[in-house]
Amino acid sequence: MPDEGDVEFLYLGMHVHGSVAYVGAKIFLEPSDMVFCDPARRHFLQFGDDCQMTFFRIPRCYLGVSDSELDRVMGVPVRHTEGMGALVSDFLSALAAEAEFHRSTIGDRLARIAVDLLAVLVMKLLQTETEEETSDASKAGSELLSRIRTFIEEQLMEPDLSPESIARAHHISVRYLHKLFQNDGTTVSQWVRQRRLDCCRHELGRASSRKFTVAAMAHRWGFRSPSHFSRTFRDAYGMSPSEWQALAASGVGSPISKVRAAA
Repeated sequence: MPDEGDVEFLYLGMHVHGSVAYVGAKIFLEPSDMVFCDPARRHFLQFGDDCQMTFFRIPRCYLGVSDSELDRVMGVPVRHTEGMGALVSDFLSALAAEAEFHRSTIGDRLARIAVDLLAVLVMKLLQTETEEETSDASKAGSELLSRIRTFIEEQLMEPDLSPESIARAHHISVRYLHKLFQNDGTTVSQWVRQRRLDCCRHELGRASSRKFTVAAMAHRWGFRSPSHFSRTFRDAYGMSPSEWQALAASGVGSPISKVRAAA
């Protein structure tokens, strides 16, 4: 392993044979796989007694990224079988094998090419990490949104159900709550209103619910007033709650089919 005092340089280790792993990550390298190493943190890599690696020294300043970005690629295994890893591994293997290139004009030019390739490799590793972080965040957001929708279903009859109460129940900001629903193409209020309307529509169409007045139905499902409920219902389904209820009771046809026919 390179000297710990070599702080101006990074090293790219290419595995030749034997066992080497990144401590704590349970990641093992195969022959021709690569890993960026920081001499100051040599304890992060665990080498077997039979391990052999070829190290390439790279000035940090040549890679064109910040120290914090370089930290993000330390210890990340670069597989020799895919993408930029395959290209860089093949090139460096050939460069290391040709002794005639060492300390020659051609060797110097090839070294500059190697540094450019390594700079691109670092950019690719950073890009992949960012994409994975975005994917993880998206997955976590989807799971949270699913839990929030379940919560809304359970609280639909509560008149005080609001973006503020929903956000508070899930320990998130109202702004983040709005962002979750915005990413799904709707808003919190629209979702709550539509789910309440769907429940009212189904209830109004059931014989057991015909004893309820429209005002009682509005109150039951958390609408502010009967007039607000009737106006919202008509906007959604093209008829008033009373008309919907009467049509369902007549047995002439499904209110839903009537709405579809009108549309």
